[in-house]
Amino acid sequence: MEKGSPEMKRKPVVAVCYDFDKTLSPDNMQAQGYLQAIKYEDQDEFWRETGELAKEHDMDVNLAWMYLMLKGARGKEIFRREMLARYGAQVKLYDGVEEWFDRICRYGEERGVTVEHYIVSSGLREMIEGTCIADKFTKIYASSFYYDADGVAVWPAQVVNYTNKTQFLFRISKGVLDVNDNAVNNYFAPDEIRIPFTRMVYIGDSETDIPCMKLVNSYGGYSVGVYDPVTGDKSKVLKLMAENRIGYYAPADYTEGSELDTLLKTILSS
Repeated sequence: MEKGSPEMKRKPVVAVCYDFDKTLSPDNMQAQGYLQAIKYEDQDEFWRETGELAKEHDMDVNLAWMYLMLKGARGKEIFRREMLARYGAQVKLYDGVEEWFDRICRYGEERGVTVEHYIVSSGLREMIEGTCIADKFTKIYASSFYYDADGVAVWPAQVVNYTNKTQFLFRISKGVLDVNDNAVNNYFAPDEIRIPFTRMVYIGDSETDIPCMKLVNSYGGYSVGVYDPVTGDKSKVLKLMAENRIGYYAPADYTEGSELDTLLKTILSS
């Protein structure tokens, strides 16, 4: 969409941006079938090896776990996009997630607002694309692999970590969604910004979301911390609240009438 086009001026657009692991899903996506298939029965062992590899080689942690996923598949799985999507289809979601996106969009429409949903995650895009909610997002920003002519993953194509997550919020704000489009660095006059940060909501669960939470908070948007409603452990979100990273927190219950549902509808009505 061109800057300043009539379409931009029709309805206000609100962007709701989500982390994935432990925000929309109760566990890390890799640990819901894939790690078990490559003989990591205890996911803690996988993450321990990831940390050791990253430290030993001064390596980005995300690159380390992507490498271990590739390495672990040798002799067990052909590491293809379709394989990752298959494991993505096994990923569990919090209660109400499947119905959440359409319901929130309808609520926005009733109030003259267009709601768009985005994923900004350090997890794997290919696995997220295998979930039943993949088509609910305007764009999925997440780590991914490059595939050779035979469709086999051979190299990281995109690595999303907690510090570079913020670039995607600027892309969403300016409407420059292509990761290779350098126009995101251009100056945009206030009336050319497609989605001001004041109309942005970021939903995450932990320290890895802090840069995004702080950015949205600082520019007048809404940062929401969620916690597992089963364990009821609020320690992370209370810490985020105390440090002024988030303005709100709620259980990760996406059912109609839940605290989170009520909160987002209140934001859309404001």
